[in-house]
Amino acid sequence: MQKLDYINRKIFRLPENKIDFDRLMAFWRFKEYKLVFTNGCFDILHKGHIDYLAKAADMGDVLIIGLNSDNSVKKIKGDSRPVIDEDARALTLAALRLTNAIVYFDEDTPYELINYIQPDILVKGGDYKAEDVVGYDVVSVKGGKVEIIDLVPGYSTSSIVERIKE
Repeated sequence: MQKLDYINRKIFRLPENKIDFDRLMAFWRFKEYKLVFTNGCFDILHKGHIDYLAKAADMGDVLIIGLNSDNSVKKIKGDSRPVIDEDARALTLAALRLTNAIVYFDEDTPYELINYIQPDILVKGGDYKAEDVVGYDVVSVKGGKVEIIDLVPGYSTSSIVERIKE
């Protein structure tokens, strides 16, 4: 298999790729892998993202990233965002060795995706309290954990965009 094919096989758009994603999830569950889920826009991939994703990946066997679609990013961050389109963001994330799957979501929050995946560990960054994280209820009911990872100070896509504008 060519490297680019391998990378693209990690990217899922539901419901189009639901059968393939369900097969992969069934395999991971059969192997009793610990599933870690996180989400975000990952608009301009930077040091803070890599630090965060590496720490999230260390918490389990499989790292699944819920990726905000372009429409979702626009709703949350405004019409000037995203800077990088969803397919390019997905491809960049999928190229990272530490990621196992990238799944687009179009809603404002990944709640439905978290409910569908039922991860063992739900990870968010920064200034959240675990009980305030979207999907806390889903993960907690099944005995999973919500983990908060400290962000790398000075690194955010918004701050990068602001510096470029100056």
